[in-house]
Amino acid sequence: MADAAPTPQELPRPKRPRFFWPGGLSARLLTLTILFAVLAGACAVPPALASFEAKWLLDRTRAGELASMAPDVAPDRKVSQQVAAQLLEGAGVVRVAIQTEGMRRLVLGGPMLKRAPYLVDLRAQDQLSWLAAPFQTLFGGEGRYVRVVAKPGIYRTADFVEIVAPDADLKRQLVSYLWKLLLVAAFLTTGVGAVVYLSLNLFLVRPMQRITYAMERFRADPEDAEARVQPSGRRDEIGRAEAELDRMQADLRAALNSRARLAALGEAVAKINHDLKNMLTSAQIASERLAALKDPKVSQALPRLERALDRAVKLASGVLAYGKTQEAAPEPRPIRLAAAVETAAEEARLAERHIVLATRIGANEQVSADSDQLHRILANLLRNAREAIEHQEDRTAPGRIEVGLTRLGETSLVRIADNGPGVPERVRERLFQPFAGSGRPDSAGLGLAIARELAQAHGGDLTLAATGPDGSVFELRLPGAPPPAAPRRKGAKSAAEQ
Repeated sequence: MADAAPTPQELPRPKRPRFFWPGGLSARLLTLTILFAVLAGACAVPPALASFEAKWLLDRTRAGELASMAPDVAPDRKVSQQVAAQLLEGAGVVRVAIQTEGMRRLVLGGPMLKRAPYLVDLRAQDQLSWLAAPFQTLFGGEGRYVRVVAKPGIYRTADFVEIVAPDADLKRQLVSYLWKLLLVAAFLTTGVGAVVYLSLNLFLVRPMQRITYAMERFRADPEDAEARVQPSGRRDEIGRAEAELDRMQADLRAALNSRARLAALGEAVAKINHDLKNMLTSAQIASERLAALKDPKVSQALPRLERALDRAVKLASGVLAYGKTQEAAPEPRPIRLAAAVETAAEEARLAERHIVLATRIGANEQVSADSDQLHRILANLLRNAREAIEHQEDRTAPGRIEVGLTRLGETSLVRIADNGPGVPERVRERLFQPFAGSGRPDSAGLGLAIARELAQAHGGDLTLAATGPDGSVFELRLPGAPPPAAPRRKGAKSAAEQ
């Protein structure tokens, strides 16, 4: 025996999402916050290093310029090599030169350099070279010298001041400054990133987690009263999403409750119809016995009773069939349409009611459909057309139904036209709705609803193409346009006739 399906109360409830879990919005937000914080810090480091190096070089230039004033105040405008070496060492440079009126003059000079210095011109330095200068110093190798050219600070009339200094001290200070800068940047970015992460988590991620949890819990058990999301009253998109989800859950609960009530009501109606059908059958048997009597009064009233009983049995049978039937999936295959129409016309009793059937279909023309379901579709359509013609008031012309077939690419279009009174305007909108699509009091309104349901199961459709005082035209669309069948041997029966 198969195990019973678990009830909504027995289904495992989803765990409440944590504040952070891998793969969730919190994890992604944290990852993005870290990336953006690191990127912001990385963007701030090069300008800070460049500013530090430019200031260090300018300070060295001013110190060298100040040291170059010693020969100007000496008695003979010369200083000894020992004094010059002390001045250069105090300024942290190895050479100082000044250019005045186009003439470059070496003021203080040390020994010859083993390597040519690289040039940094502080007078006209573009942004790219300004940003790249610290990295050139850090990764340029050991034992290098830098030649700095800057505007004069003390010698106002000079063109420029030039110094040459070893970059080892600059490199050490750059490394020290870089570490301090990284520590400060890490502290600031961590603090700012934490504030941004917690703020976004509080105002965006947590509400989304709450909405997601409510949706998962509602899906697991729609009847759980605690599964509804509590609107926060926010006026932004989060608040609107909470409000709409709350309304949707309320509407869905109401629809589920209504569906449950309708299911219970349908089961009760099916039981009542079943018992009613048995009672009506007994009444029909009794009316047949009454027909055997030769009483004139009985003979006069009996036809009306039989018609009433026939309508009641038909209504009860239709309700039971529609409520109990679960249509199987169609199994389409090529079927001769003309033979299928003839078989359906016999069931619709067109010949007995003197309704002319005109088929404009070749004997070998085929459509792709399930044989049994196509028969039910055509029988319902032809029966519906016959009943419409029979209920036409002041009818003078004989009843006539025409059936034709048209190919529209890979679609077969079957048209069923009658010369009845047309579909009343008040029932056109609900023509294909069960129990509501009939304008006659003795009909349950199930024929067209069933026919359309079967047509849509094939991947096609059934529509009312035209209607008016001269009649109605229904169009049955079926996918596929199989070629005509081979001529049938004499005495053979088609699938629709068997």
